[in-house]
Amino acid sequence: MLLSKLKRLIPSSGCAIAVSIRLRRLFAILMMLTILSWGLIPQITIAQPHTASPLQQLLPRSKSQTAPAPTSIQPYLDRAIKEVTEFRLDNGLKFIVLERHQAPVVSFVTYADVGAVDEPDGKTGMAHVLEHMAFKGTTRIGTKDYQAEKPLLDRLEQLDAQIKAAEADSQENEVARLQAEFEQVKLQAGQLVKQNEFVQIARQAGATDLNAATTTDATRYFYSLPANKLELWMSLESERFLEPEFRREFYKEKDAVLEERLQYQNSPTDVMQEKFFDTAFKVHPYRRPIDGYEEDIRNLTPKDIQKFFETHYIPSNLTIAIVGDVNPTEVKKLAQIYFGRYQSKPQPISQIPPEPPQTKMREVTLQLPSQPFYFEGYHRPAVTHPDDVVYNIIGYLLWVGPTSRLYKSLVEQQQLALGVSGGTSVPGNKYPNLIVFSAPTASGHTVDELATALQKEIDKLKTEPVSATELQRVKTQIKAGLLNNLNSNMGMAGLLSEYEVKTGSWQNLFKYLDEIAVVTPADIQRVAKATFTPENRTIGKLLSQEE
Repeated sequence: MLLSKLKRLIPSSGCAIAVSIRLRRLFAILMMLTILSWGLIPQITIAQPHTASPLQQLLPRSKSQTAPAPTSIQPYLDRAIKEVTEFRLDNGLKFIVLERHQAPVVSFVTYADVGAVDEPDGKTGMAHVLEHMAFKGTTRIGTKDYQAEKPLLDRLEQLDAQIKAAEADSQENEVARLQAEFEQVKLQAGQLVKQNEFVQIARQAGATDLNAATTTDATRYFYSLPANKLELWMSLESERFLEPEFRREFYKEKDAVLEERLQYQNSPTDVMQEKFFDTAFKVHPYRRPIDGYEEDIRNLTPKDIQKFFETHYIPSNLTIAIVGDVNPTEVKKLAQIYFGRYQSKPQPISQIPPEPPQTKMREVTLQLPSQPFYFEGYHRPAVTHPDDVVYNIIGYLLWVGPTSRLYKSLVEQQQLALGVSGGTSVPGNKYPNLIVFSAPTASGHTVDELATALQKEIDKLKTEPVSATELQRVKTQIKAGLLNNLNSNMGMAGLLSEYEVKTGSWQNLFKYLDEIAVVTPADIQRVAKATFTPENRTIGKLLSQEE
């Protein structure tokens, strides 16, 4: 339901790449909220006044808002576990299959364990560009005549390198000559492209929700098909990463990515967010924007993308979750036929430096034409840490819904903020990350007033035990949200693949209720005291230019 609404918002060119950065980010956030919000994916939840924003109107309502949560969903979980089949191909590619025969449809998630954090400095933006290019087809899909197309693509690469060399030598006449030839060859190559053929094949077969999302930690490709199209999916998806042609319309798509980046830089809150992460992190790639820096994007080449693909898109870095009306035996047979063609490769050696502990408060202030906004964040451990569930509960206590502490205090009672929001794991959670609060000021109030009021609520969390009633309410909310996700084929496919990669086993998904149940008020106080310290605090102040 949510994704069908989003499709009306997002202009389609037959693939996931012709949308603005604002809508792409909205789609990615809402997709992750729909299928993964309660646990692994960085949680971005919003508490606003009673008049819902367009974003809120699209968000799924939790069952705690519409009906009492079930007393127990454990029997459902136990049954689901028995219906999961897993296998790994000889090349290392992992499959997780959950049978659901209620309707003749199947949802697929291809989870690539590679995101923006895996890009080397100076080459940011590659994960995002590669996601775009994965819809451009192969040596067989997306081309009218590959034998005629290939030399043109070769020539475009040569001309691009020559143009950059001439620009470096300030040879203006030579640059103009080469650029003219470049545009002519690009036009000739474009005439041999079968526009969006990959997407058209899938949609003609009944595909829905066809898209992809790049995050700091991972890249996901997902869509649903009628159950009788299983082999078509196997053929298309395996072909996509077996013989991709990343040069086809590369320069067109790089320009589109660059335009998205420029649009992002025109948003005051987005600029503030980027500066905030750059302040909170000193060495870890979480400090960088997912979409990359403008200069890096401009200098990317097809060879950069190909090298990044060959390094990270290896079978052992891919996990595929399939949920719906399928036979696991048939899935395994077809997987061996189609995905067994991939050659195994060694795992890349991680070059990601660990973020050193923060030892003093950090602050960044920007003055832009914007509603004043206040940001505050604290470093916290990765998703695999035993206290991850405690951080999620803290998020629900503080800002999720109209009964949350920050909403009641900052919005309703003191009327300091127009709304409150937060993320329990941002900008990613595979590595140690941040728990972040943010709020726009109400008229007549300042970000400093917000900061003072927020600090009082955080201090209460450290000094006063959460009541049994309040804690149980939050646990019920989380349980209801989990059930909502379990009812969705796409949601389950996302959760199974995410848990498999980030925690080491999809089965950890089904242990989450047990982890919630044993959290005590003492656990919340312990984590709050350890996390919400002055030296671990990063502050961001976005001030209007009138102030």
